[in-house]
Amino acid sequence: MYIIVDDRESVANSYVGGLVREGVSSIGFSSGEFWDWLQSASESDLAAVDAFLLGDCDGRGSLPRAMRKRSSAPIIAMSGQKMLKNTLEMFEAGVDDVVHVPIHLREILARTAAIARRRVGELPRPCESRIRVFFNGRDPEIAGHALTLPRRELRILEYMVSNHGKWITKTQIFNAVYGIFESTFDESVIESHVSKLRKKLRDRLGFDAIVARRYVGYRLNIPAGETLDVPMQELDEVGMLLNRAHAVPTAYPAGN
Repeated sequence: MYIIVDDRESVANSYVGGLVREGVSSIGFSSGEFWDWLQSASESDLAAVDAFLLGDCDGRGSLPRAMRKRSSAPIIAMSGQKMLKNTLEMFEAGVDDVVHVPIHLREILARTAAIARRRVGELPRPCESRIRVFFNGRDPEIAGHALTLPRRELRILEYMVSNHGKWITKTQIFNAVYGIFESTFDESVIESHVSKLRKKLRDRLGFDAIVARRYVGYRLNIPAGETLDVPMQELDEVGMLLNRAHAVPTAYPAGN
């Protein structure tokens, strides 16, 4: 789940709508609303946050350190002014990256994934991969071939790859896919999504890549002899990836 902090409601709503169209749950807060939420949010709610997008808001210089005290999720500042002074000030405030708007949301997704990868260290890059995900909306490659997935199944696969080998609960998956503020759907919908994804992976790989255990949850498990790879794409490759994307790039407003 992405959290957008921006005192311009129309701009925050624009980013939320764009992320939802990319299959990523998100919510927008004003700076005051966000302060209140950050102080009262539970550890499980904070664990569901993929990234914070910090726009034009009060307390912009102090918010990043407050965020970092409670969460390790990437913090990306969105700036409408392409000035070195402003960029340096945001890095000094504690953000992980600064982007200049307008910017396509797939680039933000790619930057978020790059920050997360740097924190956990580079994963092994075996010469033959069975599952490859890109964290930017691009179709995953399963057994060497692209597999088109509905956006929620893709998000589940991305989340499982990020937690490869770990047991993750239905609640954790629901929060990652639908967001912690979703009340329209019940958590049981995850069982259907995972079942469909599990069958598609099994048909392509020839084995069950997703292990399910009652009362415990799910785990992505690649048997010995199989390999899993998350490609380490440099940021200068982002433009090439966007050109391959099926959707026509959309520029999201700076709100000026």
